[in-house]
Amino acid sequence: MGHGHHIEIKQETFSMPSKAKSFTMILMILGLVLTGIGIATIDKTGAGHDAHQTNTEHSATESHEGHEAHEGGHEAHAESEHESGHSADAAHEEHSNVDNEAFGPRIEYHAQEKPWTTKIWSNLLVAGYYFTMISLCALFWYAIQYAANAGWSVTIKRVPEAMLTFIPIAFVVVLIALIFGKDNIYHWAHYEHMGLKPGDTGYDKVLDGKSGFLNTKMLFIFPTVLIIWWYFLGNKLRSLSIQEDNGPKGDTSFFKKSIRFSAAFLVTFGFLISILAWLFVMSVDAHWYSTIFGVYNFATHWVSSIAFIAVFVIYLKSQGHLGLVNKEHQHDLGKFMFAFTVFWAYIWLFQYLLIWYAHIPEEMMYYQIRYENYKPFFLGNFILNFAVPFLFLLMRSAKRSNWVFPAIASVMIIGHYFDVWFMVMPGVFGPGAHIGLLDIGVFLFFLGLFVYWTLNQLQKRGLVAMNHPFLEESVYHDTGV
Repeated sequence: MGHGHHIEIKQETFSMPSKAKSFTMILMILGLVLTGIGIATIDKTGAGHDAHQTNTEHSATESHEGHEAHEGGHEAHAESEHESGHSADAAHEEHSNVDNEAFGPRIEYHAQEKPWTTKIWSNLLVAGYYFTMISLCALFWYAIQYAANAGWSVTIKRVPEAMLTFIPIAFVVVLIALIFGKDNIYHWAHYEHMGLKPGDTGYDKVLDGKSGFLNTKMLFIFPTVLIIWWYFLGNKLRSLSIQEDNGPKGDTSFFKKSIRFSAAFLVTFGFLISILAWLFVMSVDAHWYSTIFGVYNFATHWVSSIAFIAVFVIYLKSQGHLGLVNKEHQHDLGKFMFAFTVFWAYIWLFQYLLIWYAHIPEEMMYYQIRYENYKPFFLGNFILNFAVPFLFLLMRSAKRSNWVFPAIASVMIIGHYFDVWFMVMPGVFGPGAHIGLLDIGVFLFFLGLFVYWTLNQLQKRGLVAMNHPFLEESVYHDTGV
């Protein structure tokens, strides 16, 4: 885009079209209907599983027996190698001991019958956690623009401003899921009530060792404090942005304050965001751990948040708004999505390969139960969240297209939601989980609610960040690509 002509900068307002209202309402109503049908068809005889989940205990038992047979084969092999002069049996014995302590109780827990409502609370946890993280990552995107003194993004900053307001709503959903379903979602919470000591029947050394972190107080108090703090900073940034709009032209005091608040958010978010992933998601598989799981979770939600920003920006453009946003801005959003799609795939594969190469039983069980029982999901995760967006976003034309680009972004939004589903559900139900009407319904309802809420927030403020010191730089943004 050339600079040969002057672009008039004036405030824009947005009014949600009736079609958008209808679309979001249809999503929410359809979501509620599917959720209701899903709940009605759950097998309520006590297993907490639907018709496809009634064989969970049998599958879990077979898995355990198969593992024991596999373990016996390893022991025979280790003994043979020892006889031939190798000394691998010591390490193998250590792994076997851990396996007996960790893997066995883990499978046993899967086989336990759970209230049928566990399916509901698990889905609410997935949806609440996903949209909490999406909203937090929108705030992260917003804050990092200030910290980096980025100018190109000023014309689209109102979109993440609106998205971050969904944080408390989504987090309340998480709390509801935890209040009602904690004991059946988390093995460690179930174990916590037993109060077992070393030497007692059923004592679990692994869970006892993690009890200082995995406990009810930590689960509720620490994340709540973090969310309140981050939402306070997000609200402060939004307030400063509006004050800047109404302030005198050329006043940079609000901009400088925004940088300081952004820095406060980024420091605490960068250090502590992984704790949410550990508490809410990784602890579902309480005997399992991954040192890179927090980064993997961030990558999932970070790229999804950028995809949402892109969809909202293109939608607003299609409605005749955001006149100051040009194809260069859209192209840059596409480059962000492409880059962090590759980043997500790197972390996804890196975590898998490290665990596969080490072949330590207490690490392998996470992938064993998922790969053996959910192979289509395992491969589909890679296709939806990497292969498809990577191949399309390689093309310059796709990033600038008003229909290909939002379509790919939508695929990523759906794909990463079910990436979170895949992290949680096998950990709760073992081999017996599957995507049914309840799962789809919950997703559609919260998707519709999130879109409606964001568009409604966009109505309340002007779409142009007037008096921002970098506004003109953003208006004339041209990468030359």
